[in-house]
Amino acid sequence: MTEKQMRKLIRRVSLYPPYLGAGIKLKKLNQNFTRFEVEMKMHWYNRNIFGTHFGGSLYAMCDPFYVFIIMNFLGTEYIVWDKSAKIDFLKPGKGKVNAIFEILDNELIQIKKETDTSGKKTFFFTAQIKNKNNEIIATVEKEIYVRKK
Repeated sequence: MTEKQMRKLIRRVSLYPPYLGAGIKLKKLNQNFTRFEVEMKMHWYNRNIFGTHFGGSLYAMCDPFYVFIIMNFLGTEYIVWDKSAKIDFLKPGKGKVNAIFEILDNELIQIKKETDTSGKKTFFFTAQIKNKNNEIIATVEKEIYVRKK
């Protein structure tokens, strides 16, 4: 993928209505779509009554990326769905927050191998949402269901 195509994809994801409405932006992704970096700045429209980031917006910034990574790796012969999610709010989120979602190549190979062996399987991933001081403000656990078509 060229640099221009990469910038276009980043812009398109950032303009996705739920992301646009919450002020969530995809900042970076790598060439093989195994690592996504997302950020959200504090605005009046993503703030809760306590003056911190709205929890739904914090979760929204984490929602699709593990599915994206696995779907891109496995291709159209597999079904990949979010099965469950859990978010733990550790401290109030203020200012700009960010999260990184990554699955290593060897982990993706293992996901394919385990799914091919059993026909279907669920996998768990954890991401951290951090503030500008690199302090963890929330953790998100995602359960992803993968099945061979």
